[in-house]
Amino acid sequence: MESLRLAVSHRPALPLPTPHSHLRRRHLHLHPSPNSLSLSLPISPHLTPTTRRHLPPLLASASASAVASPSPGPKPAAAAGGAKPLPLLISLAAGLAVRFLVPRPAEVTPQAWQLLSIFLSTIAGLVLGPLPVGAWAFLGLTATVATRTLPFTAAFGAFTNEVIWLIVISFFFARGFVKTGLGDRVATYFVKWLGRSTLGLSYGLAISEAFISPAMPSTTARAGGVFLPIVKSLSLSSGSKPNDPSAKKLGSYLVQSQLQASGNSSALFLTAAAQNLLCLKLAEEIGVKIGNPWITWLKVASLPALVGLLVTPYLLYKIFPPEIKDTPEAPALAAQKLKNMGPVTRNEWVMIGTMLLAVSLWIFGETIGVSSVVAAMIGLSILLLLGVLNWEDCLNEKSAWDTLAWFAILVGLAGQLTSLGIVSWMSNCVAKVLQSFSLSWPAAFGVLQASYFFIHYLFASQTAHVGALYSAFLAMHLAAGVPAVMAALALTYNSNLFGALTHYSSGQSAVYYGAGYVDLPDVFKLGFTTAAINAVIWGVVGAFWWKFLGLY
Repeated sequence: MESLRLAVSHRPALPLPTPHSHLRRRHLHLHPSPNSLSLSLPISPHLTPTTRRHLPPLLASASASAVASPSPGPKPAAAAGGAKPLPLLISLAAGLAVRFLVPRPAEVTPQAWQLLSIFLSTIAGLVLGPLPVGAWAFLGLTATVATRTLPFTAAFGAFTNEVIWLIVISFFFARGFVKTGLGDRVATYFVKWLGRSTLGLSYGLAISEAFISPAMPSTTARAGGVFLPIVKSLSLSSGSKPNDPSAKKLGSYLVQSQLQASGNSSALFLTAAAQNLLCLKLAEEIGVKIGNPWITWLKVASLPALVGLLVTPYLLYKIFPPEIKDTPEAPALAAQKLKNMGPVTRNEWVMIGTMLLAVSLWIFGETIGVSSVVAAMIGLSILLLLGVLNWEDCLNEKSAWDTLAWFAILVGLAGQLTSLGIVSWMSNCVAKVLQSFSLSWPAAFGVLQASYFFIHYLFASQTAHVGALYSAFLAMHLAAGVPAVMAALALTYNSNLFGALTHYSSGQSAVYYGAGYVDLPDVFKLGFTTAAINAVIWGVVGAFWWKFLGLY
């Protein structure tokens, strides 16, 4: 899961209400309090045992290390009592059934078939959650080595993968944004400029996220470290409280609008989300190489993503309307907050300069021979040298190191399946089925994209979904005759858009749901409705735009 443990921000936040706050009908009146502080939490402390009951096992385990609560809480049951028996049995049974009960196809080697059975057990465990994600992935890795399915060097080969280390470093960049308060400052400026109405406020927050996303490559970090604290402060100041009927005054709408818009923000830039980088790496392993990836990505995604960003807040304003329509004092409150924050600090300037350098190298690095991971390493080195971050900050990013472990294992297993021919065998089987229905490549493209998207109901992690299924689905697209670059990028864009399907479908979904402003039935209803609208936008606008660009 793209999740991140974040430090408490000591920047002044949009103030909470004073005891005498009041609200006139359909207008927001805010009362500043200079002593207010913003708690930049990746998963809200409102994610109580009651709300947490609704989370599937994978989310509960994968996000455990990402929860930064004011005081230590009880450890998850799985950590105290070992593996959960029923999910463990089902996960193991899935792989054992394939290994010993399903006949091995003649074109598949015994080694490949055995690796497939271990991989299927690993994926089943990611869905069912018998253990935390990292622990279960390690068990899968151990099985491949202990059974001599893979040699040690091959099993651990992905730990030197450049993309995985780029993702790890992105967690540290996100911590820098939160620690310096730069992300909070940028978002507050957009509230000041666009926040006179509730709709304008939501557009200001959505646009500000898109603005900082290429330099803050974690959707979860942006949600928990920057935008949720602002949304909560605005909502509480309006009398809109979590887990209360007053939530619909303002908080419910702002939370859902920001969550649903974040998928388009993450799809707009290559470096806006961790899974984007992984997708291009997996595509390259299958033979689909995208030249000048940063620019190509932006050019292909720009029109449908921008249309999605413009449509989403207005769509939700109509189908999930807030009770408060006008927020005339929000700009003044934002201005007061900026005044309290003072001028841009030295560390913020260093953060700005470092991110401009990193993004420039990500864009132009290919022409001067600087890879994306080297650009990120240079940026992190600057932040460490100048004291914006210290090594303790990096060590405290437990989610980064956890991601390195389980992500490298999953990517390594998927890569070995490709090398041993399992992915091509599966894609050829699916291609034959599609051909039996006489489907053209555009029809096959639609069926495969929809299948890839809605299978995410079974996953509580965008990156786990990508690691498990991206290579196989891309191979199916290629076998069905879909243009290679179009197939690779469309799957990647979908890997961002399905992050708002449910309350457990991504780290940012858990963050926003944990705030307590949206009821579970509304989460599923709005997730599906917005997914359908995004499918139309990306399917129609994207199709015309990609035809214009010559992708097919």
